[in-house]
Amino acid sequence: MVHLDLASLIRTIGLLGVAAIVFTESGLLIGLFLPGDSLLFTAGLLAAQGYLDIRWLVLACFAAAVAGDQAGYAFGLRVGRALFQRQDSRFFKKRYLVQAERFFLRHGGKAVTLARFVPIVRTCTPIVAGIGRMPYQRFLAFNLLGAALWAIGITLAGYWLGNVIPGIDRYLLPIVVAIVLVSLSPSALHLWRERQATLPHPSRAGAPLPAKERDRT
Repeated sequence: MVHLDLASLIRTIGLLGVAAIVFTESGLLIGLFLPGDSLLFTAGLLAAQGYLDIRWLVLACFAAAVAGDQAGYAFGLRVGRALFQRQDSRFFKKRYLVQAERFFLRHGGKAVTLARFVPIVRTCTPIVAGIGRMPYQRFLAFNLLGAALWAIGITLAGYWLGNVIPGIDRYLLPIVVAIVLVSLSPSALHLWRERQATLPHPSRAGAPLPAKERDRT
């Protein structure tokens, strides 16, 4: 997921390359494991050193993030829903479509915005929003908000730190690792909670059987 020499990668691919990665990770399934947060932060850091123009960098990353989510939404709306038109199978249940529609009607804005900060989830969310037929105007509004907070916010954070702390680029690797760990923590916490929910509760493990069940035994 993470290229440990992001600085060299960004110097090689330049502004358009960074924008292409942001676009791909924002809404195309092939971008599931591309670096997002760390890429934006490192690009901002390099802008502080004069390798990139921060004005064009912020504009390009914002536009790419918005366009990527738009592409994911369009794919989910036009192609993804077709998967649910066939009969129920082991992997495709029509009730999933109904659940997705209800979820994005109630919580779609929050999901589209917050998903920006969670790797893998930010790639899948616009696609699922399209499948769930989230109202387009609502999706667009929160797409713009999420893109601004994520693409502009993280890039400017790297740019600001690059200007405030001299020689911060020497600590780029641990910073990138920290960003990745922080980005993955919500998903890890969610999986841990799901696992805990499936485990038998200790207080119930040794609880006596109800009287009716004792009589049956």
